[in-house]
Amino acid sequence: MQVKEQIVSGQTAIGIEFGSTRIKAVLIGSDFAPLASGIHDWNNQLENGIWTYSEADIRNGLQACFADLMQQTERQYGVKLEKTGSIGISAMMHGYLAFDADMNLLVPFRTWRNTITKDAAEKLTECFSFNIPQRWSIAHLYQAILNQEPHVADVRFFTTLAGYVHYLLTGKKVLGIGDASGMFPIDPETKNYDAVMADQFDALTQGTALQQKLISLLPEIVPAGENAGVLTEAGAKLLDPTGTFAAGVPFCAPEGDAQTGMTATNSITPRTGNVSAGTSIFAMTVLEHNLKSLHREIDIVTTPEGAPVAMVHCNNCSSDLDAWVKMFGGLLKAAGSELSKPQLYDLLYSLAAEGDPDCSGIISYNYYSGEEITHLQAGKPLLMRAPESQFTVQNLMRSLVYSCMATLKIGMDILAEESVGLDRIYAHGGLFKTPLITQPTLAAVLGTDVTLMQSAGEGGAWGIALLAAYLNRSDRSETLRAYLQNRVFADQHQQTASPNPADQEGLAAYMKQYCEGLAAEHAAVAQSNRGE
Repeated sequence: MQVKEQIVSGQTAIGIEFGSTRIKAVLIGSDFAPLASGIHDWNNQLENGIWTYSEADIRNGLQACFADLMQQTERQYGVKLEKTGSIGISAMMHGYLAFDADMNLLVPFRTWRNTITKDAAEKLTECFSFNIPQRWSIAHLYQAILNQEPHVADVRFFTTLAGYVHYLLTGKKVLGIGDASGMFPIDPETKNYDAVMADQFDALTQGTALQQKLISLLPEIVPAGENAGVLTEAGAKLLDPTGTFAAGVPFCAPEGDAQTGMTATNSITPRTGNVSAGTSIFAMTVLEHNLKSLHREIDIVTTPEGAPVAMVHCNNCSSDLDAWVKMFGGLLKAAGSELSKPQLYDLLYSLAAEGDPDCSGIISYNYYSGEEITHLQAGKPLLMRAPESQFTVQNLMRSLVYSCMATLKIGMDILAEESVGLDRIYAHGGLFKTPLITQPTLAAVLGTDVTLMQSAGEGGAWGIALLAAYLNRSDRSETLRAYLQNRVFADQHQQTASPNPADQEGLAAYMKQYCEGLAAEHAAVAQSNRGE
């Protein structure tokens, strides 16, 4: 009855996150525990060499996900979801959604997964003396300028996916500081876009088709815990075409999936970090001091409060592993022994845990798309083994799990060389739903304890729901750090795995062969490109 009363009276919060392969909505109660969730599966498309999601897919996916949340809420509690205390929108960071003065999309959405901005990223990094990765929004804009694309002259606003969905629902062109930090560098003192770098960009683009000052094209940054708009009548109709869910709900600032991951794992203070793993994998380490050197493998973004974070982002994680699991599932089905998806993953992960620590020389490259850390402009999944390798399901599956984290290790080793300290690291995301092999593997990769919380599987949708709930805090002076520590995570159950020396030794041998074999991956990609 207490839960029903919370739902009916709107003493809840909703988080909606657009991930790479699914859109998820989570309804949380006053104790921050998830009450119900809605899910819609989707996937990007490669069109004319660009990884994208269509406008229709974005709108329809939002509706389908929210409809599922409403249905699940009514099914579980017998009441309709008609209101809530606050809403937050999160999505994959970076990418490029450019609009004209009437908010018409000028070119199809260019996602973070694209590696088509090499020239722009290198030029901007040199200009700013600050690492600009290829997936950042500013790299996409500048590459369009370098390519002399016709749409550039009409650009009057550009944003991320979270910023776009937030606009559709509220009419506000805003972002949280974390998502904004993946568009353009942030000044840690002003907690706004870096004005010096913005002037440098304006000077760099003078005389080009882009006639507007950069700052005028970027979303306004709204701090965590402040109102970032309300659900308009048009937004409510888009969200719920049945008219059941009412307009007027306040929104927190839209945030990136990296920031919701930090929130969902209570890792927004210095010397804490988290690893999010799904279609992509990235590690966030909150810094206590600036890095000594510029590293092209390391992004500098921010927490939801604006503190600097070293981000090791890898475009590729579980896609290749998922493909192998699907293939094994097809084999079992053909043999008359069909398993459910969770059962199949549990079985194969348990077999991976039995594999040799070095995978007996079976090396897997999980590159479905390009990867900046290993300097690949495109992807081509590749499996290599020596004739004497023990080619068992156990060793193959362990190699596939290793491959999900191998590129991440290359980047994290750079931070270790920079003496970046970590007191604790949290893991979350789909890869850790069955932690039997993935959690100890990550501990071996990082050389430190890895903790899973009971909420680890909820991911970013729960994280953005927490940021939405923070909007309605009673004590307006309470910081987000204090709010998470003292209210949300005070009684959270945790499960910690420490590095196993045998795993570390085996992984070291695997990584040596992995790095030596990267030349073959580069050759495969080059040959594929020549074939095209």
